[in-house]
Amino acid sequence: MNKQAALRTPLKIALSAVLGALAAAVTISFVIPIPATSGYFNLGEAIVYISALIFGPFVGTFTGASIAIADILVPGAAQFAPGTLPIKGLEGAIVGILFKKLHKHIANTGLCASISVVVGGLEMIAGYFIYEQLFLSYPMEAALVEVPFNIVQMVIGLIIAVPVMFMVQRVFPQLKS
Repeated sequence: MNKQAALRTPLKIALSAVLGALAAAVTISFVIPIPATSGYFNLGEAIVYISALIFGPFVGTFTGASIAIADILVPGAAQFAPGTLPIKGLEGAIVGILFKKLHKHIANTGLCASISVVVGGLEMIAGYFIYEQLFLSYPMEAALVEVPFNIVQMVIGLIIAVPVMFMVQRVFPQLKS
């Protein structure tokens, strides 16, 4: 193993911890409650997308899963934490993996990032809908109320994440690889 490769794992772990804490903090900082489900709209999604797009699936997974900490801390939302851990973790993984795969075949970085975020976001939307139905036993009508909020959350995350990704890559061009 070369020296550069040996540095990658500790760096990814450190980035995961810092970005996971940032995602939880951003999530807690801007909460709009959804009374029908006790869920909430937040901006933590953007940090998950930024992490996955810039640093890949490992960091994206950990950052996404870290939002479960916010669920524990937001009053009335603790029942979502067991679902958030795998749902947001998988979302971060999907965005990171898909972005890398698409970027090998499509030159347009913004298009690759947008497709990746939409696919990851759709997993999040479906994941919470299923979680609310199967594990929280919410009526379908209540779970459906949250779907538009999750769609808006995904779109706002996309609108924030893609330009931030380009800005970070402009300042740190070595992160493009």
